[in-house]
Amino acid sequence: MKARIFSLVLPGAAGLLAVASGPAAAATLDHIHLAVPSPIEAVNWYTEYLDCAPSERQPDAVNCHGIEIVFAVAPTVGGTQGTAVNHIAFSVADLAATMGELEAVGVRGAGVRLQRFPDGSTFSDAAGPFRIGFIFDPWATRIALMEDSDRLGFHHLQLSSADPAAALEWYREVLGGEPARFEGQFGSVSGLRFDDIWLLVSGHDEGAPAPTDGRTLDHLGFVVADLEEAAGAMREQRVAFEAPPAVPENGRSSAARAFLAGPDNVRLAVVETGWAGVEPARVVAAAAAEPAEPYTVPRTPWGVPDLQGIWTGDAAHGIPLERPLDAAEIAALTPEEAAARRERGTLQSIWGYEREWRDTTLGFARDAPSTQVAMIVDPPDGRLPPLTPEGEALVAAAASAESGLPAGPEDLSSWVRCITRGLPGMMMPGVYNNGLQIVQSPGFVAVQKEMIHETRVIPTDGRPHLGPDLTQWLGDSRGHWDGDTLVVEVRNFNGRSAYRGSGANLTLVERYTRTGPDTLEYRFTVDDPTIWTAPWTGMFTFVRDDEQYELVEYACHEGNYGMTNILSGARAEERAEAAQQ
Repeated sequence: MKARIFSLVLPGAAGLLAVASGPAAAATLDHIHLAVPSPIEAVNWYTEYLDCAPSERQPDAVNCHGIEIVFAVAPTVGGTQGTAVNHIAFSVADLAATMGELEAVGVRGAGVRLQRFPDGSTFSDAAGPFRIGFIFDPWATRIALMEDSDRLGFHHLQLSSADPAAALEWYREVLGGEPARFEGQFGSVSGLRFDDIWLLVSGHDEGAPAPTDGRTLDHLGFVVADLEEAAGAMREQRVAFEAPPAVPENGRSSAARAFLAGPDNVRLAVVETGWAGVEPARVVAAAAAEPAEPYTVPRTPWGVPDLQGIWTGDAAHGIPLERPLDAAEIAALTPEEAAARRERGTLQSIWGYEREWRDTTLGFARDAPSTQVAMIVDPPDGRLPPLTPEGEALVAAAASAESGLPAGPEDLSSWVRCITRGLPGMMMPGVYNNGLQIVQSPGFVAVQKEMIHETRVIPTDGRPHLGPDLTQWLGDSRGHWDGDTLVVEVRNFNGRSAYRGSGANLTLVERYTRTGPDTLEYRFTVDDPTIWTAPWTGMFTFVRDDEQYELVEYACHEGNYGMTNILSGARAEERAEAAQQ
């Protein structure tokens, strides 16, 4: 991390514009626009960790002590670092206590990631006029926390520029910021004030900063009393407009908005008083869309239903196996609720990974998250049947074994050992690797799952199952056609890749049915009388995506030090326990 955070420059008379008549507009900083997968989850995060409040003006925003942070669903190509907006900043009363609390939260789930200084500390007093630390929201927005008792809450915007003095002059001449200085614990800093919000600019050492457009922090919004008048004055100053003043088609009020190209690739919006944001467009998940007319399933040249192609379970990620107890009467989620649920699932899985790992939040998937409430469709209450007494004992024994220290690789799960995720577990949608490829030939169907890259070659020619003594990790699959549906019965499991306790006595029946040109219903019935008192059935939908989805190599152990570290860590714990005895 660079120690230089604040720019000690005061706007002068020389800059990008030579105007003697004053600023084009008396603007106020109104909002910051962030691109996120779920506005609901973003509102919750900023409310919980930065003491913001849900906005009274628009439902997809928070009010952070006078400035609104607005959240919109959009794909991004990265966070704020490296762009012309270095960070946004909040002031707190006790930085050490706040950083300690956030460090305890950790990054798991919708948590908080801290950026440490070179000495490992979470805050420093050597980077500017205030003691300061940095955190990131789950969507890679860089946020500074500092101590300025005169201005608690939202404090400033820190921009990056190849020419800080010229950039500050541009904002002063175009938007009317007031040159000012403030004194801190460890020095002073110069910048512009827009009412109580500071605009600061630091030098960018590596050429021009990256554009904000398309990144997590997409643009900054300023408000003026008369946008047409302000726009006219800006045109006289040769300000470049990306979009002229206009009322958006889906605007929540009659107030207009214009987009400007600011210095250093900062995208700026200027809005009129009364601006209340725009209503987001809704995208209906393919799995929930009703077909306009009965669908005729295509046939292969040899006359069976054609299921071939590349499918993805991305839209189904986040659907819980069981119906939540508080959703007993809910038929379906709203699109916004479904997006929030999927984002929670993503963050709870691999929050610390870069966004490029998170297939279900990058906006690559064509379809919105499924609004399906739960996977289990039988029993009708959407809950698992009760466990048998033997099942309760087996589940308890498995939980106890997992809590102990592994003596060797054999004590670790088939997931950790990169062997298999079992059935039906390998079919379940997750945060990544949701690809499913189906290839057919006369008498056979090959089903390949991207997760651990396993391929099942399923005979459909009527041959019998293998003998009961021949068991396999994924069992023995035999298929047949029931009208337009491929029915696959799987037996002869070896019991070493258990699904929720099921084992060698499991019989799994899968049903694959095309319900539309781009939708494939996957229905599975689990029957293990050793574990459950009755069979149960789940269902979700895969979406066809031949054009852009590609199954990639699952290189599970290449360069993977997890196994070595797990076992060496277990031995270290044993030595520590022995030393205490």
